[in-house]
Amino acid sequence: QVQLQESGPGLVKPSQTLSLTCTVSGGSIASNGYGWHWIRQPPGKALEWVGAIGYRGITYYSPSLKSHTSISRDTSKNQFTLKLSSVTPEDTAVYYCTRYYSGLDVWGQGTLVTVSS
Repeated sequence: QVQLQESGPGLVKPSQTLSLTCTVSGGSIASNGYGWHWIRQPPGKALEWVGAIGYRGITYYSPSLKSHTSISRDTSKNQFTLKLSSVTPEDTAVYYCTRYYSGLDVWGQGTLVTVSS
């Protein structure tokens, strides 16, 4: 059974870089056909797709966030990482890592990141 777990600081100062890691267990992030996504939900707002990395390591980003978003992976640790630079309070959200196969079928529990001085 595949499980995903987000980790990273819960508080980031404005203008700094938010960095979150998703550790995947029970399956390889390099397995054929799978995509690994980051999704966030600001307080009181809808879910927002941030970006993804495919099983071949190709990355995809939300056009609205692309200029300051980076997703990478470490296949030896079975992890993928989100970096969001120059954050503002508007980046405060619960961040989820998810797996895509025929849909977003496995989700981490989510982690709240607050951007505040």
